[in-house]
This record gives sequence, C-alpha cells and structure tokens, in this order.
Amino acid sequence: MRKGITIIEIVVAIALAAVIFGLGVAALNPGGQLASARNSQRTAHVNALVNAIRANITDNRTGAFLCAGTGDIPTSSKKMAVGQGNYDIAPCLVPVYLFAMPFDPSATNARYASNADYDTGYFVIKNASTGQVTVSAPSAELGKTISVIR
Repeated sequence: MRKGITIIEIVVAIALAAVIFGLGVAALNPGGQLASARNSQRTAHVNALVNAIRANITDNRTGAFLCAGTGDIPTSSKKMAVGQGNYDIAPCLVPVYLFAMPFDPSATNARYASNADYDTGYFVIKNASTGQVTVSAPSAELGKTISVIR
C-alpha cells in the first residue's frame, strides 16, 4: 500500500480553496469599498468648496460672493470649470481660500492643473431668495446623493 496524496485529493483541496476565496472576495466587496472611499472624498471636497465660498462672502462683508470676471454665484446649476457654460470660480478661491481646486475622483475630465485649466466635476447654485449656496457631486456612487447647502 502506497502512502501519499492522490490527484483527487489535490483537486478537492483546490476547489475548496477557490470557494473560500470567492466567498471572501464577495464578503469584502472591494469595488463597493473603493466606491465608498471615493464618496467620502467627494463629501470632503464639497464641504471644502462650500466653506471657501462662505469665507469669501464673509470676508467681503457684502452678503454676496465677489469674483472679478465671473460675478456672483449663479442661480442656475453650473459646473465649476473653465469653459463656455461653466462657472469659472477657481481664480476667486485659489490660493486665498483653497490651496488647489478639489476635483471629483472619477468624473470624466475632472482635473486641476491650474486656475486656467480645471474641471472640478462639481456643481454650484445659489438660491436667489435665501442666498444659500449648494455644491453637489453628481458623480456620487452607490446611489448616494452628495450635496451641501450653506
């Protein structure tokens, strides 16, 4: 009688290891964890942008956001980016209120190279009657809505 491991035993061990690995990956859900981390980053960015806008309003003591060239915060939702149809806010915030413009971690074309070359992927709007400013992250994942109003 020979002693040793048979091929059947090896196949069963490999199949069992594969099942355990598959269950572990499903339980950890790395895709969901990464999406959740990106949402946390978006929340921090949106808060930083709203805080910088409010600091500008407070510093100017006028109750309005002062920005040479672009004027007050728009009353219709606009993307904070350079280019036609966007709201070019970076020169009003960087470097006085922000070190650099935050940008969405996964939105298409989102970047910050300079105040003349950026696309945050975030949107801003001012409520004309209350003066409240809303910054939102439309690329939020996992069905979340990320928006801050102040």
